[in-house]
Amino acid sequence: MKKRIKVLAVSKTEGKLLLETEHVHDAGNLAAKGQMLVDSDQFSFIYILDNGEDFFYIDLSSDIWPHLKEAKNEELPVYAKVGEKEILLTQFHEELEFLLENIKGNANYGEEMEKMVESVFY
Repeated sequence: MKKRIKVLAVSKTEGKLLLETEHVHDAGNLAAKGQMLVDSDQFSFIYILDNGEDFFYIDLSSDIWPHLKEAKNEELPVYAKVGEKEILLTQFHEELEFLLENIKGNANYGEEMEKMVESVFY
């Protein structure tokens, strides 16, 4: 079972980008998977968390992409605050860069997704 987690607020604090998410039951067991996906239907990047039994998807919707670009440019570590736990999203910049390079000039993700990515990140 996969649960999608919404980001409710974004802040740059203490040399990191912090993504504050909606409440997730049993967040204490969640760990970063170091992998990202693309949801071109929802115009989102997805960062995967794992609790040993299920995957949880942090939904990085297009409205927060400018913050992701800033963190990428400044090489800030990205954390998700899920409940009271802050989770370092390992491999975040590498995964994001890989996805951006794959989407750039690639209509396989849909023209709208391609245009949105290019308008924010390039």
